Amino acid sequence: MSLLEVRDITMRFGGLTAVDGVSFDVREGEIFAVIGPNGAGKTTLFNAITGVYEPTRGSVRFRGSQVRQNPDARLVRRTLVVGVTGAISTFLALNSQEIWTAAIGANYLLGKPFPWQQALADAWATARAVPAVWGVIPAIVGGVIGAATVLALWQRLRRTPDLIARAGLARTFQNIRLFTDLSLIENVLVGMDSRLHCGYWTNLLRLPGFLGESKRSTAEAMDLLAFVGLADRAQSAAGSLPYGHRRRLEIARALASRPTVLLLDEPAAGMNPSEVTSLMQLIQRVRDRGITVILIEHHMKLVMGISDRIVVLQYGKKIGEGTPQEIQADRRCIEAYLGAEDEL
Repeated sequence: MSLLEVRDITMRFGGLTAVDGVSFDVREGEIFAVIGPNGAGKTTLFNAITGVYEPTRGSVRFRGSQVRQNPDARLVRRTLVVGVTGAISTFLALNSQEIWTAAIGANYLLGKPFPWQQALADAWATARAVPAVWGVIPAIVGGVIGAATVLALWQRLRRTPDLIARAGLARTFQNIRLFTDLSLIENVLVGMDSRLHCGYWTNLLRLPGFLGESKRSTAEAMDLLAFVGLADRAQSAAGSLPYGHRRRLEIARALASRPTVLLLDEPAAGMNPSEVTSLMQLIQRVRDRGITVILIEHHMKLVMGISDRIVVLQYGKKIGEGTPQEIQADRRCIEAYLGAEDEL
């Protein structure tokens, strides 16, 4: 059964088509590789899947449905309230002097009780007598504010990376994006943010809920560092790690969100042969934890050694899909890497 369905994904940037109609399925519990020459569109495809880019065309379905926030009544009510409030505020700002004079100036007498009912009635009568133009302007302003709120609502309904991460898709990056001034354990804790429950005030005031969650998350972060072999350097700055260990820390940070699918963008880049072998074992152990793995990689020993199925891209198009043995026997895939022989 397909866990992730990529259908006809196309990414255009002006006149450049970086990904052109790519489709494939990823099954639950497999290691799935995306390979291809430099510039084939692999990372762009990852960005479209994880919400960094909104695809020009096509869809990504996770567990049978698109990961997209649905509108609810609360957001619609907020949109209406903001628009109406903007109109009223603008109306009062434009006509405040006349309303103030009619309601307060005409009814206030030194030493006598203020007649609130009469003041409100005079304010309402004055507002109703305002020329039509001064009522149209607030309506326009309120409409603009309401439209801006609708735009903000639409933004919240898009396939944003945080929404996709909460749904269960986590990733690492081709260019390592660690917080180098933070410690290893702090980097992993950042990866847990999407599933922590304590709110702003609980965190600010250090209430019991915060203390309990902090203790649990720290223990889990240490377990993840132990899983990737970095527990002994938990308090070291991430910037002090050698390159290969930084890659492992990125994997630990991605695992901190408890993903169902882990996308690895060139995890073996910059590693020596010994580190690559160790990474292969780590990826297999990630899969053994019940996590489906999708990886982009140029290191063919790693790809052919651990992948269940492979997709090959060239110039943004899919030119091959199959098992490692089928890809190794596919002439088009071989030519994409090595080139075709010249005919003499």
